[in-house]
Amino acid sequence: MFSENDRNIVRELAAKWMELASLPVMNERKRLWKAVHDLEAERPVILFETGWIDGFVSSREILCEDPFLQAVERDMRIAIRHAEELGDDLVIEPYYRVGWKMKFSDYGVPVDIHSAKRKQESIAYSFSFPIVAPEDIDKLKKRTMGVDREKTVRLKEMLEDVISDILPVKLGNYDPFVYEFDVGEFGDLGFNGNFFFGLTWQVYRFIGNNGLLYWVYDAPDAIHKLMSYMLDDRIALFEYLEKEGLLALNTDNQMAGPRMYGYVSDLPGPDSRDKVALKDLWGWAESQESENISPEMYKEFVLPYLARLSEKFGLVYYGCCERVDDRLAPIIDAIPNLRSVSVSGWSDLKRTAEMLGNDYVYSRKPTPAYISGPSPDWDLLEKDIRETYAAARDCNVEILFRDVYTTNGDRSRLGKWVDMTKSVFQM
Repeated sequence: MFSENDRNIVRELAAKWMELASLPVMNERKRLWKAVHDLEAERPVILFETGWIDGFVSSREILCEDPFLQAVERDMRIAIRHAEELGDDLVIEPYYRVGWKMKFSDYGVPVDIHSAKRKQESIAYSFSFPIVAPEDIDKLKKRTMGVDREKTVRLKEMLEDVISDILPVKLGNYDPFVYEFDVGEFGDLGFNGNFFFGLTWQVYRFIGNNGLLYWVYDAPDAIHKLMSYMLDDRIALFEYLEKEGLLALNTDNQMAGPRMYGYVSDLPGPDSRDKVALKDLWGWAESQESENISPEMYKEFVLPYLARLSEKFGLVYYGCCERVDDRLAPIIDAIPNLRSVSVSGWSDLKRTAEMLGNDYVYSRKPTPAYISGPSPDWDLLEKDIRETYAAARDCNVEILFRDVYTTNGDRSRLGKWVDMTKSVFQM
């Protein structure tokens, strides 16, 4: 099935993976993550997202010939290099996870992706925005959804044949982003495991930014109709996963929020039950696309739908890159199971800290532009972290550095940033 060379490559990586997962520091990091999410933080936890950084593991380093094992190899090399070089609070669990391969129909309208490329590499993208007038909403259809159990189980068994005597292979959940973008047949086998709501994320892809900004004035009923459609779509999806027994607990190092781990005491721990319900899981609510409408309009057109979906889950992570302090009070009121809130550079750091206090997790997202490109701006990077410390040092803090896509081949700046952040927070 696989060449002996491919098998040996992946087995060697699996052995290293298990070696790292077995280190005592991994259990200590799990304890610290849980303490933050239990609102009893001992110190901030820090995690750098490395999987999307161009060249963090280069294509030249991928040695397997089989496409499936290439995806596994890449994922393992990223995790291993991250663990060996950065010194943040990365957790490697003593198993490898594969997500269910899902099958979806479209929404009844084609949402085509237009990618801008440089040297065959995608550097930006836009969409066809097929709903150009409110009456076009009637073209939307209820999606059909299914799971390719045969293919998923076959992939799991194929991988088990290679590494199960070294590293167990687990199955469960799915990667939502694999089904919205052309990321290859196998997607991200390292697996997000998040339950991303993505209501305005998809509405934007239907009507574009002009539609989002104008229709709240010119066609408010159309916005409500689109949001109701997306709410029904996501409820149908999540309930399908629950009914079909496809859920796995995301209270380990799965991506419970945007790069946040799910360790917490208020939800069932990993492997604690076979039959998993949505109420056992973290959900991820956000609405980056509606940042440019007023908090009042957000409260009318967006928040009620996010709140309805949040009711399905045990705990909720809110936000991503959008400003949140100007609308945080109604979010807190509308989502009683809110636990963690994303605080990007667009938010007032101090005001947000005062509003969250010790009742929620202050999930800080440093500004990626400062560390990206040809040379990082260390003055701005340090200023960013010192302002975070000044604002939130008494909060339950997690620092999640995301959306860094290029470092011009300089990986050393990532570990240097981790060391600087630890120094500022006196860790």
